[in-house]
Amino acid sequence: MPIDMRGLCPLLQVFDMLTSVHFYRDVLGFEVFSTSPSYSPDDFDWVCLKRNGTELMLNTRYEFDSRPPNPDPASIAAHDDTCLYIGCPDLDGAYEYFCEEGITLEPPKVTRYGMRQLYLKDPDGFGICFQWKE
Repeated sequence: MPIDMRGLCPLLQVFDMLTSVHFYRDVLGFEVFSTSPSYSPDDFDWVCLKRNGTELMLNTRYEFDSRPPNPDPASIAAHDDTCLYIGCPDLDGAYEYFCEEGITLEPPKVTRYGMRQLYLKDPDGFGICFQWKE
């Protein structure tokens, strides 16, 4: 008998929760659904974000009092093989929006397999691809 699955919720380890929450909530439009206890507004070790039935969890890579002053470049580079693919029917509108937000990215492109895609990176170097079938 097949397993009855009802969604998928990735967990990403982030360097700076404040920066990541700003990006996913204020730029991408996710809502904060649940968090671990808060140190101050938007500063916690774990958060569950939701948008249009999509869920994403973020967890701090370091405890609040043990985070180094800067992210480890090797850790950021290791995120290059992880990408979140998000359906988006209006890629031109998304591209314009991200440009207005000051995010540097290439315009959407059509792949050889017929998906139109728009790529960007989150603050920790994780890939995000907005895509829609041509």
